[in-house]
Formats: sequence, structure tokens, C-alpha cells
Amino acid sequence: MKIDYQEPSKDLLMRIDIHEKYGSANIDEWTNDLLKPQAGMSILDVGCGAGKLSFLFDDYTKKQAKITGGDFSEELLDKARAKNKERGSNIEFQFLDFNEKFKFEDNTFDLCTSAFAIYYASDLKFTFGEAHRVLKPGGRLFVSGPLPENKQMFYDIIKEATNAEIPPMPGSSRFKSDIFNTIDGIFAKTELHKFENHLTFPEVKPFIDYVRASLGEDRRLWTSMFNGPEEYEALIGKIEAVATRWFERDGKLVMTKVVGGILATK
Repeated sequence: MKIDYQEPSKDLLMRIDIHEKYGSANIDEWTNDLLKPQAGMSILDVGCGAGKLSFLFDDYTKKQAKITGGDFSEELLDKARAKNKERGSNIEFQFLDFNEKFKFEDNTFDLCTSAFAIYYASDLKFTFGEAHRVLKPGGRLFVSGPLPENKQMFYDIIKEATNAEIPPMPGSSRFKSDIFNTIDGIFAKTELHKFENHLTFPEVKPFIDYVRASLGEDRRLWTSMFNGPEEYEALIGKIEAVATRWFERDGKLVMTKVVGGILATK
């Protein structure tokens, strides 16, 4: 399955900021509680972006783990490297395309992670096979991404605004099926964990900021709903009108992020 889009970094960073400002739960705490990364571990973060997960593990292990972050976006890698230097951390950030053979030896890492990224791989069996190859015996893979019930309010508002079907999203539409089953077929043990985060928007504007950042991420997936900038802005206007009605009715907008965490052992 070829996924034909590239995530604009500003959209990714906008959504991360909104999750932190308006969310009721902390996904970082959930991740650390599940994985408990230890000093001395060798950790690979695939699709590391600007380094959020790599820095989380660096803090948790008090800079005592050997962490490598890989991403295909040089813009995001530059942001990660700048923050790495500012923090005085020793994380190695390098180019990594998860659709290609990983440039690491077999049995290198204790833990391989990917937050909201690796499930966009073109060939899941190949990519998760590479993760399996570079893990040590007994090493763990952790992949997080949206479950099918994720941000239902977001989709409900768009459906009401457009009277159109939502295009299938490569993450949420196949996380419990193709992705889980592929990993389960490669690794010795596979578990599915669940995280919920209720985002409460006290006004419409930050919700529309989230909509823009989300449709920006998925634009090549949402082409059935608009064609070009004028139609895109018209779509945003319709969504804002519905969101405003919902807000006036309920006094707030609450969107529940439902995230799955697949934890697998080699």
C-alpha cells in the first residue's frame, strides 16, 4: 500500500502543542509506564520527527541510554539536533527512510519505537521485519497510533459539514487489523494497549487550528472533499460553522483521542 503524502512539520508541531494545552492525560507518562526504558539500553526511535520520544527516553534514563532517532525529514531532524545540542544530550539523529533497509546491523537494539509514523510504511511486512532484524533477542518493538474510534467528534463534525464519507485513514483504519496482525506474525509475543486523552477546547478557534493541521497532514488523502485552495478554505468555513453550532449548544468542544500501543517482543 503506497502512502502518498508528506507531513508538513508545522502541522505536526501544531497538533503536539494542542494535545499538550488541551488534553486531560499525558501520553508521555503512559509511554514511560509501559516501556520503562533503562540506563544502558540501546534504543532506536523510527520516524522520530523533532525528537519528542527520543528526548522523553533521554530524560527518563537520565541520559544513560544510547538513543538513535531516525527520520526522512531533514527539517525535523535539524530541529531535533538543535534541541539536542541545547539540552546537552548525546542522542544521534540521522536520516532514516522506513521504506528502505535500516542501516544497522542485526541484533543492535534493546528497544525500537515509532510514535504515529511507521504505520505509514508502504510494505508493513518489510518495515516491521527490519525492526525485528535490528532488535536483540528479547528486544521489544513499540508502535503507537490512532485506533478506529480515535477523534470521533472531529469526523462527525466534518460529516455534518460536508454530508460526505470520510476517506479511510492509513493509521486508524488498519491499526487493529493489518498493522497488529503483521507485527503479531513476525514477533514472538504481541500485546495491544490503549490510551485515551480528552481534548477540551474552550473556544472554537483552537479546534479549527487542529482541523487545519490535521487536514494539512492528510491533504492527499482528503482530495475527495476539495480541489485547490479556494475549495479547501470553503471546506474549513463549513466545518467552522458546524463546530460553532456545537459549541453554542454544549458550551465546549470535547474530542477524545484514542491511541493504541502495540508492544511486541522478539
